[in-house]
Amino acid sequence: MIVETALFTVRDGEAELFRNTFAGARRFIEASKGFCRLEMRQGIEAPNTFILIVWWETLEDHTVAFKQSANFTQWRAEIGHLFAAAPVVHHYSDALA
Repeated sequence: MIVETALFTVRDGEAELFRNTFAGARRFIEASKGFCRLEMRQGIEAPNTFILIVWWETLEDHTVAFKQSANFTQWRAEIGHLFAAAPVVHHYSDALA
């Protein structure tokens, strides 16, 4: 299992709209091959930042199956217009395994 983190910076004044939009758009991630679970956290010092944490079965489930799917296209169409900058995405493996 791998963990994806995506740091989003949203346009000024759009944090509440981003939260509400993500609440509906998350279904596209959750319906994807290899999806396990997700969490979204909002920045305290910088409330226009959010970190999305997604657990995937494999790296390819995110980087290939999801990113090349209609689910990704639909997710991005619903939420992408709220981004102030491109998301910063990283992947992590279990360091203790």
